[in-house]
Amino acid sequence: MKHIARKRFGQHFLSDPGIIDAIVRAIAPRPGEPMVEIGPGLAALTQPLVERLGRLTVIELDRDLAARLRQHGQLAVIESDVLKVDFTQVAQALEAPKIRVVGNLPYNISTPILFHLLDHVQVIEDQHFMLQKEVIDRMVAQPATAAYGRLSVMLQWRYAMEDVLFVPPESFEPPPRVDSAVVRMRPYARPAAVDVALLSELVQVAFSQRRKLLRHSLGRWLEARGHAGSFDTQRRAEEVPVADYVTLAQELAGKA
Repeated sequence: MKHIARKRFGQHFLSDPGIIDAIVRAIAPRPGEPMVEIGPGLAALTQPLVERLGRLTVIELDRDLAARLRQHGQLAVIESDVLKVDFTQVAQALEAPKIRVVGNLPYNISTPILFHLLDHVQVIEDQHFMLQKEVIDRMVAQPATAAYGRLSVMLQWRYAMEDVLFVPPESFEPPPRVDSAVVRMRPYARPAAVDVALLSELVQVAFSQRRKLLRHSLGRWLEARGHAGSFDTQRRAEEVPVADYVTLAQELAGKA
């Protein structure tokens, strides 16, 4: 029976063999590697991956699709909302210090998934995700560009990222109304030590009024905390490099 894509799950199934092959080459799976695929769907990417790996863990929320996937002898199926999956426990279950994570992420919750995985980054070797191209543009954006924002800062602090492949709408069934792309994310081995919650809060405040100078938003936030450092608030949020936000968070944490 043909599976009908469910809008509430944001389902768009990859169907272009050339694109599938290009994604698998970008991931470069090797036999025996512990890998987890998010949202395997109709197994377009799952099948070539498991053929190379020998074994693959998949996370699927759709009950009907999960039942289909369980019929495949080389797949371990976690039927769950990915936002409720403890990836640290998954790595422990696979007896792996690090796991590789891949997937065609549901576009309607892609950003929450990225932040959820950030909480488990210590057990992740790398991540390859298909996402809305606009989201990937924001993830890899440089300062002083329109795409640079909270997502850019929070991810670039922790990952080296690159846009590795463009994926047009006609590569899917049904076609989404947006362009897609594949991003590669490699966690830094020695990231700057920072209070993630504090960094997240100050970056959120900074970009809350991105068209105004920071003295109107982050400046007042810093004053309320008695911070009298050298951080220049005569800039707009998008003009501040990631390293400056990280240094400010470290200064605030030291003061606390």
